[in-house]
Amino acid sequence: MDKKFTTRTSLIIGQDGIEKLKNSNILVIGVGGVGSFAVESLVRAGVSNITIVDYAEVEIMDINRQLPGLHSTLGKSKVEVVKERLLDINPNLKIRAVKDTFNEESSDDILDDNYDYVVDAIDMVTSKIHLVEECLKRDINIICSMGMGNKLDPTLIEVIDISKTHTCPLAKVMRKELRDRGIEHLKVVFSTEQPREVKEKISNGHRILPGSISFMSSSGGLVIASQVIRDLLGE
Repeated sequence: MDKKFTTRTSLIIGQDGIEKLKNSNILVIGVGGVGSFAVESLVRAGVSNITIVDYAEVEIMDINRQLPGLHSTLGKSKVEVVKERLLDINPNLKIRAVKDTFNEESSDDILDDNYDYVVDAIDMVTSKIHLVEECLKRDINIICSMGMGNKLDPTLIEVIDISKTHTCPLAKVMRKELRDRGIEHLKVVFSTEQPREVKEKISNGHRILPGSISFMSSSGGLVIASQVIRDLLGE
């Protein structure tokens, strides 16, 4: 048998499934805690056309939950760190790494491709809303991550329509902003867990930082990857 890194995956989804994933084109915006785990899982599953977008460099506080977060990568561009890692998984990967903020000014250039699916792992509400609007306008499948901060139970993460979300402060804001724009439905990954109070308040100059831990954002990213793969396979 000709062994490949996708051999074990093909036992579950078949060679036809492998070919579907190989030919799929995915955009992941945000490669931090959620997005880095989502995109790596997509590539390990066999997706071979990837665009990643993130404006940030690796910081010391990223190490607790992000795949690009290492002492050896501090100060480096997250998209470049993730790109190098993904190419080490699949050297034949076709990958575009964009170091930029997704917003109204950059969206046309970033969305200028035939994407089969978009993963929203953005922190900024305005950018998330604009991305949703643009994907709906362009008829691109999208799944959005809601808040994973201040939570400790990954078993309470689920995929649901945003109209049915509750508890999550980010989902509440997104529901209102999207409803105001006439958007009632959106596939999201969110946690039903009640957010916990932080033990100490730390500000980054704009807001109080939410607490985070290694297994929450990563679990959210893995759930996203699972949903994207199943949707691409038509399941």
